[in-house]
Amino acid sequence: MEILKDFWWIILLVFVLLSCFVTINQGLIGVVTMFGKYQRIMRPGLNFKIPFLEQIYKKVSIQNRSVELEFQAVTVDQANVYFKSMILFSVMNVDEETIKNVAFKFISEKDLMQALIRTVEGSIRAFVSTKKQAEVLNVRRDIVLNVKEQIDQTLEGWGYHVQDLQINDITFDEAIMTSMSKVVASNNLKAAAENEGQALLITKTKAAEAEGNAIKIAAEAERQAAQLRGQGVALFREEVARGMSQAANEMKQANLDTNVILFSMWVEAIKNFAEYGKGNVIFLDGGSDGMEKTMKQIMAMTQLEAKK
Repeated sequence: MEILKDFWWIILLVFVLLSCFVTINQGLIGVVTMFGKYQRIMRPGLNFKIPFLEQIYKKVSIQNRSVELEFQAVTVDQANVYFKSMILFSVMNVDEETIKNVAFKFISEKDLMQALIRTVEGSIRAFVSTKKQAEVLNVRRDIVLNVKEQIDQTLEGWGYHVQDLQINDITFDEAIMTSMSKVVASNNLKAAAENEGQALLITKTKAAEAEGNAIKIAAEAERQAAQLRGQGVALFREEVARGMSQAANEMKQANLDTNVILFSMWVEAIKNFAEYGKGNVIFLDGGSDGMEKTMKQIMAMTQLEAKK
C-alpha cells in the first residue's frame, strides 16, 4: 500500500514537471495570463511557465495573412462600381506592446476580420464617391495609396499594418459597360479615321512634291536643251559665215565675182527642196527679179553674220 502511494506521488510530480514547460511553434507568439490578467509573452521554442497559475491565453500568428474583398461603391455621378480586391496584412512587429494589442483588442478573430474589411471598404467608398465613373478606371493606383494611407494609422492601433492592397477587378453595371464599349469603339473609329486622313494627306503631299520635282527637272532639262540648241544654231551660223567669208576672200584674190557663191547657194537650196521635200509644195519666185531680190537678201544676211 505504501509503495502504491509513492507511485502516485511520482506520477503527480512528473505531471507537474511536464506542465512547467510549453512549446511555441515558429511563426507564433504565446500570450500568457495569470488569474485572467496579462502576464508576459512567450517566444517560439521551449518556454517555462508556472504550473496551474499561468495560462496560455492565445497564440498570436506573426505570419502574413490575406483576405479577399467584394463590395460595391457609388461614384459622384451615381454609377455603381463593383470591386474585387485582396488585402495582405500582418502583425506590425513582435514587440511586447504590439503583441498585447493584437491579443486583447478584439474578442475574436471574426471581429478583427469584420472590422478590417469594413474599414477598407469604407475608405474605398469614400474615395470613389469623389470621382466620376469615367475616372475610376484611371485612378486604381490612387485608390490603393489613399486606402493604405488612411487605414495604416487605424491598424497600427490594433497592432497590424497593411503590406499590400491589390484591386483585382473593377466593373460597372451592364448598361454602363455597354456604353463604355461604344465610347471606346467610337474613339477607335475616330482615331482610325484621323490616321487614314493623315496618311492620305501625306500620300497626296508626297505625290504633289514628286510631280513638282518632275516638272522642275523637266523644265530644267528643257532649258538646258534649248540653250544647247541655241548654241548649236549659233555655232552653225558662225561656221557658215566663216566659210562664206573665206570663200569670198579666195574668190576676190582670184579676181572672181563673189555672187557666184550666192548663186551656188540658191541652186543648192532648190536642189534640197526637190530632194527632201517629201511631197510638200514650196513656192519660189523663179524670175530674174525674184532671184535678184533673193540674192540681195542672202548678201545682207551674210554681211550681218560677218559683222557678228
